[in-house]
Amino acid sequence: MNNLESQFIWHKRLNEIDHHIQDIRIPKHLDGETDQDQEWCEVVANNKKQRIRFHDYDEVFGIPGLYEKIFYDTLECCSPSYVVNLFEDVASEWGDELWNFKVLDVGAGNGMVGDELRHRGVRKIVGVDIIKEAKQAALRDRPGVYDDYRVTDLTKLSQEEEATLRKHQLNCLTTVAALGYGDIPPLAFLKALDLISTPAWVVFNIKEDFLHESDQSGFSRLIRKLIQQDYIQPQCYRRYRHRMSTAGEPLFYIAMITKKCKPIAPALFAEYA
Repeated sequence: MNNLESQFIWHKRLNEIDHHIQDIRIPKHLDGETDQDQEWCEVVANNKKQRIRFHDYDEVFGIPGLYEKIFYDTLECCSPSYVVNLFEDVASEWGDELWNFKVLDVGAGNGMVGDELRHRGVRKIVGVDIIKEAKQAALRDRPGVYDDYRVTDLTKLSQEEEATLRKHQLNCLTTVAALGYGDIPPLAFLKALDLISTPAWVVFNIKEDFLHESDQSGFSRLIRKLIQQDYIQPQCYRRYRHRMSTAGEPLFYIAMITKKCKPIAPALFAEYA
């Protein structure tokens, strides 16, 4: 499936579920100094006007179609289709077909990445998100995409929850548009890596700022360490436009397609606990 086909699917779905939304207004005074986690808009939905910060996902997911309307229709986000298309291309170069994969989709949200994977034939997808509204939105808007969807904090997994996830015998990790702003800290990403088999595919994207040496989130150091110590082996590193900002400026992300090469050592967890 190419990007045009994916966009057609999203717009078709959007027309089906966005009837709750009467208007979206992005304030014109926001400028390039406004960081992504501070962006907001005014929404008129179900005849009620409210101001919603983009990263208040519980509120965004609570209105059917709002996430798609903001990010995909208004701000031209392409990451779910872009990253999954890239993964499919790289995997095929290794002779791997997507139907072979059992995917752990971390930061699954309302299921847009899961849907992209399912449309390409992935046979099992397990979603994980930290907020219950994400699961509710995924089941509401994209029923049948996930074989299982867990609402849990990967940094505080119970033994029972961890055992349940491991029973799925997952051999691929995806996390798209979810790293770097505190929603998924480095320790949670590390735990997600630990939950999948070895070897496995690891597919993620992250804002390019979080890979600079000046990064304070911990991801720059973690990704470098995972590569230098041969936990993951990069197969593709691609800079692309994730979406537009509210100020009309392009926001660039890095998509990485990698392979997990060895189990995560307990000592590495200790560094990020």
